[in-house]
Amino acid sequence: MTGTVLWEPPADVLSTTRIGDYLRWLSDKGRNFGSYAELWDWSVTDLSGFWQSIWDYFEVIGHDEPAAVLDGASMPGAKWFPGATLNYAEHVLRMPGIGDDEAVVIAYSQTREPITLTARQLRDQVRRVRAGLKARGVGKGDRVAAYAPNIPETYVLMLATTSLGAIFSSCAPEFGSRSVIDRWSQIEPKVLVAVDGYKYGDKAISRTDEVAAIRSAIPSITSVVTIGYLDQEAGNWPSLSGDDPMEFEAVPFDHPLYVLYSSGTTGLPKPIVHGHGGILLEHLKILALHHDLGPGDRFFWFTTTGWMMWNFLVSGPAVGASIVFFDGNPGFPDMSALWDLVDSADIAYFGTSAPFLMACRKAGLKPDKPGLKAIGSTGAPLPAEGFHWVYDAVGKQLQLQSLSGGTDVCTGFVGASPLHPVIEGVIACRCLGAKVEAYDPAGHPVIDQLGELVITAPMPSMPVGFWNDPDGRRYREAYFDVFPGVWRHGDWITIAADGTSVITGRSDATLNRGGVRLGTAEFYSVVESLPEIADSVVVHLEQNDNPNGELLLFVVVADGGELTEELTGRIRRELRTALSPRHIPDEIYQVRAVPRTLSAKKLEVPVKRILTGTPVESAAAKGALANPESLTAFEELASRRSAQE
Repeated sequence: MTGTVLWEPPADVLSTTRIGDYLRWLSDKGRNFGSYAELWDWSVTDLSGFWQSIWDYFEVIGHDEPAAVLDGASMPGAKWFPGATLNYAEHVLRMPGIGDDEAVVIAYSQTREPITLTARQLRDQVRRVRAGLKARGVGKGDRVAAYAPNIPETYVLMLATTSLGAIFSSCAPEFGSRSVIDRWSQIEPKVLVAVDGYKYGDKAISRTDEVAAIRSAIPSITSVVTIGYLDQEAGNWPSLSGDDPMEFEAVPFDHPLYVLYSSGTTGLPKPIVHGHGGILLEHLKILALHHDLGPGDRFFWFTTTGWMMWNFLVSGPAVGASIVFFDGNPGFPDMSALWDLVDSADIAYFGTSAPFLMACRKAGLKPDKPGLKAIGSTGAPLPAEGFHWVYDAVGKQLQLQSLSGGTDVCTGFVGASPLHPVIEGVIACRCLGAKVEAYDPAGHPVIDQLGELVITAPMPSMPVGFWNDPDGRRYREAYFDVFPGVWRHGDWITIAADGTSVITGRSDATLNRGGVRLGTAEFYSVVESLPEIADSVVVHLEQNDNPNGELLLFVVVADGGELTEELTGRIRRELRTALSPRHIPDEIYQVRAVPRTLSAKKLEVPVKRILTGTPVESAAAKGALANPESLTAFEELASRRSAQE
């Protein structure tokens, strides 16, 4: 794709990066590739050859060797590395290239002082907590739940749980009890580990009532362990301990590792089961070869334990990178809080979300971090102006990596690599092993045209399945109902002939004006670039007597201001000039807040459902929203519109 090039790989990129080393390793084995495009093509056409190379290159520890790499490539149902046994936690705690007394976890918090764990301390804490879980009757296949934030205790618990072959699941403590019960009542955990509370900025928030409600609602919980986090004299976390030797349960490649969840905005959250082997291979590949992480690097991603990026971050030590945690309000005391960690924690790779970068741009920040190697951006499409802000305000030496993927695969399937230049507003490549294509409505692949984002070959980190879905019906309906045998992800994507791509929003939130499909990301980029607009959401309502339908824009005015006629006119002019006359809304309304999930994603579809007459309680599960009160304005508008009709 064309556009301003903001960064180019250095001349010595092949000799200084992990993907360069991997290419030399392949060459020594008789496989030579003249470009990333050739390497990617091999990785998605010779699935067995590519994924065997990842197993071998990263020296995966197989307790039992596989009978094959891939037993059948049909989806769903592809079976990876049948016969193999391994353990995810064993590979994380191997920590290649990290000395016993080197820091591997550096944790910052607004609730307590920073904590650093060396490799030796992390292994010892996992060993002790593992023994404590065993003493409470936890074994292979049991579930352990953490109602805890992004802190070392949660990480230790996850590794201890998975080392036993037990299954981990976490919810961030900002989730209300209803949201947590909706998730964990499905998987029936045996042990619950929870914090007593936390601080968000300077505000102390107790969770004792929520923990009591969770325990009483889920009868499978036989043991509750409390981390004294808000009150460090409270809790019984130290009792979850023992002195057994460290061991790793060898489990099949597809044995459940952890359960993640869909947002649950329109029903019970889907419990997505990920396997030991699939997550291990995928994270080894993407963290080392795409993000270029390894010994000496400190890897940070701003995330909570309720977002898949936490699971992504904590695999860092498996490739030799130390990891940096932060728990608290990223905007407290101001928007510089996270950027300050770059210096205090010596961060090499700074991961965040596109909305955070755009908020920093809007606030006029200029962090200037010449030591950063890379910035990762995900969670929403990053517009071109966000790319420019990074290079103007943060540093020209770094590589900005815009990536997209999902909880469903616990990774990114389009992103970047050290071999790719950075072009404004563009995702640099399709990731190795991810056969991402754009489909037209008839199910044909298209290039340089907007299409449905699909994956047409299996990936090891696709879910093992959904919990309690014995015949796989819910799993098939979620991803394979539109194009049989092909994974439909639910995003609009344009893929160029050179492999670059642009994602323009969710396909289920499409704005269809007179047969022309418009992506929501383009709308938000224009509207939210206006200094008076803090946030926005746009929906399209079909009308039987109007082929264009009705386009409604809702805006949150910054600093408590008002939506004036002058501002309304300016929004319309900006959309007409920057996009097209088709993008001009029929109506623009002011609201106090845009509905967002607990992981901060905008909720266009529930808004559309409310405005077309669906009761609020059916349109959205309020427990899945960060701000359920925001739905009231849309409910009231729906009532007014209904009365007028």
